[in-house]
Amino acid sequence: MRLFAAVRPPADVLDHLDLALRVVRAGAVADERTSPVRWTAEENRHLTVAFYGEAPAGVSDDLALGLARVAEEADPFELRLRGAGVFSHRTLWVGASGEVEAMNRLSARAVDAGEQAGTRPDERVRSRPHLTVGRVSPSARPTRRSRRRPDDEPPNAPIEALVRALAVYEGPAWTVEELLLVESEPGAGRAGGPLYTPVESWRLGGA
Repeated sequence: MRLFAAVRPPADVLDHLDLALRVVRAGAVADERTSPVRWTAEENRHLTVAFYGEAPAGVSDDLALGLARVAEEADPFELRLRGAGVFSHRTLWVGASGEVEAMNRLSARAVDAGEQAGTRPDERVRSRPHLTVGRVSPSARPTRRSRRRPDDEPPNAPIEALVRALAVYEGPAWTVEELLLVESEPGAGRAGGPLYTPVESWRLGGA
């Protein structure tokens, strides 16, 4: 099974974000049927703590034990969703502010737990906690040629408009109190998207 560790904002935080996204989408995208972005389902929205990839059953059991220790040794901390950006012309995200260093420490320890359990965690540095809100369709991504012509209107102008509109977004603060281990099934979710199923969860601080 494909596994990752995550933090999920509470319902009121996700509802606040969803309202902002609806307003932004209405202003930046004339027709949702031709939208250059495939929006993530609200139930799939989360902040990734560590990605482990494929993990056999025995490894996943050891991983769960390691993450339980990570959660027990971590204190709850406060975050809020804030700002936005796009990674590699592909992934539209909303950022986080608040006790970001606490989130980074949690991520580093969760990665270590994966390595000790025998997984191969994603080695990309997650120095910017974020929540993915959409993925840019291939047809809307700039080509190499278009990237060399900055004077032309970029082919992903609607994406730039979405990022600008979301850049001022600031959601309500919440206290992160739980660490999740989640199974990812690509293509098994709504509209052919991934299906995310929580496998286990632990309260931070062992509460």
